[in-house]
Amino acid sequence: MGYLLFVTLIQAFSFSLIGEYLAGHVDSYFAVLVRVVLAGLVFIPLTRWRSVEPAFMRGMLLIGALQFGVTYVCLYLSFRVLTVPEVLLFTILTPLHVTLIEDALNRRFNPWALVAALVAVMGAAVIRYDRINPDFFMGFLLLQLANFTYAAGQVLYKHLVARHPSDLPHYRRFGYFYLGALAVALPAFLLFGKQNFLPEAPLQWGVLLFLGLVSTALGLYWWNKGACLVNGGTLAVMNNLHVPVGLLINLLIWNQHEELGRLLFGGSVILMAVWISRLGVRREVLPLRERA
Repeated sequence: MGYLLFVTLIQAFSFSLIGEYLAGHVDSYFAVLVRVVLAGLVFIPLTRWRSVEPAFMRGMLLIGALQFGVTYVCLYLSFRVLTVPEVLLFTILTPLHVTLIEDALNRRFNPWALVAALVAVMGAAVIRYDRINPDFFMGFLLLQLANFTYAAGQVLYKHLVARHPSDLPHYRRFGYFYLGALAVALPAFLLFGKQNFLPEAPLQWGVLLFLGLVSTALGLYWWNKGACLVNGGTLAVMNNLHVPVGLLINLLIWNQHEELGRLLFGGSVILMAVWISRLGVRREVLPLRERA
């Protein structure tokens, strides 16, 4: 739990740093690439290359490509059309994606998850009902893809570590994660990046340094390690804890004029969607307890 709490604070602060100092000022693909490279420089020298099962290596490459590569490319792109509070609120749907992926892996179907998805869209519409446009919906959809791949990474990591136990500490097998992320970030920058839209101010480089070494290197490592130490319900709750903390930080420091009433109401609707998605899980647990 301690790992997850500490990373929650890092994540909450990181969202505002991205939205205030990088979005619209630094090429999104370049920012993601720098974060991966810096994190890789921390973990790859510590990585054990021998005595590690090839299946585990392949799994970590896939997880890195999903949980960081695809996730953060989509996240940075969403900042082009969404405000920091909106981005934070829309990431509240990550537990919904965790539920869907867990159900798929366990060959279950939870119809409440589909209802929750529709309610979540309604919540998003409430927040921007007077300014809804294709760009806004594109930002919302980008974040849902980011939520899905981030959730997939967490769930798959737990399953992978359980399937391939090892006496090696987590950090000796975590470098493969960043190689997988690099396999997405580098081609994305080479194909779509704007090389004339790079950081100029020392503050921007400082923010990238913090995001790479702290948020990406230590943050993702501690988060995935912490995810292996808690149950699914606790992990779902912790996935949402960064939202109120991040909103508080952003509204107090940077966005004093945000429309709080609409933001809170729309956020409540989205939070209801997360609760609805858990209904099917609770109904499955109750019969099992009755049988016991």
